[in-house]
Amino acid sequence: MGKETKTNKNQAWWLPRHMIRDAFKHHLARVADFLWLGEDGMKVRVCAGQSWDVAFAVQAILAGDVAEEFGSTLKKAHHFIKASQIVDNPSGDFARKYRHISKGGWAFQVADQGWQVSDCTAEALKALLLLSKFPSDIVGDQMETCRFHDAVNILLSLQNLNMTEIYADIMVEHQYVECTSSVIQALALFRQKYPVHREDEIEQCIRRATEFIEKSQNEDGSWAYQQLDSVNNNSTYIRKACQFLLSKQLRNGGWGESHLSSTTKAYTNLDGEKSHIVNTAWAMLALMKAGQLFFEVQAERDASPLHKAAGLIMNMQLGNGDFPQEEMIGSFLKNGPLCYMAYRNIFPIWALGEYHRLVLCSD
Repeated sequence: MGKETKTNKNQAWWLPRHMIRDAFKHHLARVADFLWLGEDGMKVRVCAGQSWDVAFAVQAILAGDVAEEFGSTLKKAHHFIKASQIVDNPSGDFARKYRHISKGGWAFQVADQGWQVSDCTAEALKALLLLSKFPSDIVGDQMETCRFHDAVNILLSLQNLNMTEIYADIMVEHQYVECTSSVIQALALFRQKYPVHREDEIEQCIRRATEFIEKSQNEDGSWAYQQLDSVNNNSTYIRKACQFLLSKQLRNGGWGESHLSSTTKAYTNLDGEKSHIVNTAWAMLALMKAGQLFFEVQAERDASPLHKAAGLIMNMQLGNGDFPQEEMIGSFLKNGPLCYMAYRNIFPIWALGEYHRLVLCSD
């Protein structure tokens, strides 16, 4: 699961059991999974998120309409996502051990981890469904239909079953708008490709999930995370969310939210009203997905908030194509900030791709 678990198991197999060194060797072989060389030296990751990052990276590349140019990259990513799907349930009488089914899901890391998570499954499924729209000579062969069905089966089974949402209050679990949003988007994409497969169950799941997101909206229009494309075109909720996001835009055109928001449960700007490239990309994506309702909030179809945000992102790009690493962008257990290094490239690329398609080309 994580670096602490890995360390503890290494010690457990090494110290008292000198006759079982093979087991220790198997653990030792996976230590490298938790090591990562950053700009400022060697780091130990809390939990590697390979499947999570790759699924987002694929969606970002496809949003930029550059699939043919980066076909070899997409082929490798496509293969990795397919290979990372969990293809079996836990061994033995897993229900007796209070384990849920895992076949068809994706973990935060790789299949060997074996612990399915709803939004990891949904984002991987989204990436695969988007890739299936492209010729196999560009992105590789699409996944077998039965495995798409397995993924949907596990998503449907996880609704209102939160033991797999592993980062929150630990002992007492809650439902999350971001996990719910990812599942809605994945099921909506799946329904386009397989319109008759478990049609009624998927429709009911999406309806219930949408109602949950709508009821979870705060009075000021915010959610814990902004996911406007899951509110099913309900104009009241989307308008309020757009108004909230626009009220938080900084003078330089960006957005900058501190991880302290996770603790206070209230939007908290970064010190000094500083913008953050990932927050800016997220806000852009949400506003663009709101579509026409965003412009209804703005006077005279004014897209200047998006133009300013896009300009900020482009101006922040470094000479080698990279984007700068800024403050930590993630948080878990309210007080644990996380550094998602890949986000600084994934989400700006994604936002600019959608900006070109939805704003510039539509004009």
